[in-house]
Amino acid sequence: MILDRQLDLATFLAVVRGGEPVALADAARERVRRARAVVERIVDGEEAVYGVNTGFGKFATVRVDRSQLALLQHNLLVSHAVGVGESLPSEVVRGMLLLRAQSLALGHSGVRPEVLERLLALLNARAHPVVPAQGSVGASGDLAPLAHLALPLVGLGEVELSGKVRPAADALAELGLAPLVLEAKEGLALINGTQLMGSLLALALADARTLLGTANLAAAMTVEALFGSHRPFSAGVVALRPHPGAVAVAAEVRAFLRGSAIAPAHAECGKVQDAYSLRAVPQVHGATHDALAQAGRVLAVEFASVTDNPLIFPDTGEVISGGNFHGQPLALTADALKVALSELGSISERRTEQLLNPALSGLPAFLAPQGGLNSGLMIAQYTAAALVSENKVLAHPASVDSIPTSANQEDHVSMGAHGAQQLRHILENVASVLAVEVLAAAQALDLGAGARGLRAGAGVQAAWERLRREVPSLEHDRLYRPDLLRVRELLVSGELLRAAREAAGADPELHPA
Repeated sequence: MILDRQLDLATFLAVVRGGEPVALADAARERVRRARAVVERIVDGEEAVYGVNTGFGKFATVRVDRSQLALLQHNLLVSHAVGVGESLPSEVVRGMLLLRAQSLALGHSGVRPEVLERLLALLNARAHPVVPAQGSVGASGDLAPLAHLALPLVGLGEVELSGKVRPAADALAELGLAPLVLEAKEGLALINGTQLMGSLLALALADARTLLGTANLAAAMTVEALFGSHRPFSAGVVALRPHPGAVAVAAEVRAFLRGSAIAPAHAECGKVQDAYSLRAVPQVHGATHDALAQAGRVLAVEFASVTDNPLIFPDTGEVISGGNFHGQPLALTADALKVALSELGSISERRTEQLLNPALSGLPAFLAPQGGLNSGLMIAQYTAAALVSENKVLAHPASVDSIPTSANQEDHVSMGAHGAQQLRHILENVASVLAVEVLAAAQALDLGAGARGLRAGAGVQAAWERLRREVPSLEHDRLYRPDLLRVRELLVSGELLRAAREAAGADPELHPA
């Protein structure tokens, strides 16, 4: 990948999860040099400019002598690296490195090219700074986490390299790199930004898209297992309320159900309508689809943005303090996705209840052969219920909170890092909730349609068969946790969804890009 002006989610993932190397474009290097020249003119002059020759935050009025500007930037890093908690996963740190480099490469931050290239050197070498997860309020960007991210550039902090955590100085020596001495404004440019929030949100969006498709598949499996109606997914129904997400979800569910021998087998069953958790799938899942699409639009803007402060304008020589570092756009987006993804789990758990409750399904209670002697999937539903309840707490919007910092200079903060990390937790929970539904739906298909020799719709049948190659049908109680974890793995990896889409001819473009 050549780092220039444009970065999309697919390229982000290719670098962060796929390990694609990154090089700085010549045009970007020239933009960075031009902005740096503005900073150097300020250093040589008498004007007081925030972050270049003054203190920070409440100390913005304190002028710093030219002889101490390098020490000023060093002190900024070490004083701000006060994060706590567990270390962030390496993929989140890789995303932070890439996004920080991308923002600096736009040429309005005032760093030297070698600072930016050092970030890329760490990224390409898979030398990941150890970054504590807690400490950002999401206002002047993710200050504490980004300070930890930047420490290894000057030989401080810790780095995870080749699976081992070691002092940054040792890791740099192993890579043949000397610690940098930061110059005017460079420390500030490294830590003012939204890159923790952005990395978490981008990774969550990618996983959420897979999860949405999986939820559509799980719903289709449950519809078939319960001999539900296909008619609520018809194009004519959603055309009368054509939210884009509802149209797309209904189309994918139809594709999964196409060619079903189950639907004709119960055409005269006399049932008037199904529960909401089955027939309102296009409307509920569709609203989540549209929330993901909006998040994609927000990230597209963020990926092309300069988020530090002050901003350098090489064409005019201006240096302007603004608020581009404030995390509110990402904070609100993360909170919206928390709710949207929680709803996928909520409706999935209700479909699981439809499958396990004999009064609703007409199938053996808890899908257990010889119920009483065997409990079947009774407690699997408890697990789903517990996770759905936990998500209700996690989905509370973090962005409605604000605690002023820096002696009230930074008097409104976004708390976006909290929301983005809660979103990651919600995604993990929803994946497990969907795994419970898929495990139950497959068992219900075995006991119902399978016992009658009926084939499900193409996508559902492919998923059912693929699942049964990994997890056998329940003939008696056994240790179910390994089954549940294997199903979850098939869902999170997208393997089950790919099998269903390939068989059904479902169009992946139905999902937000």
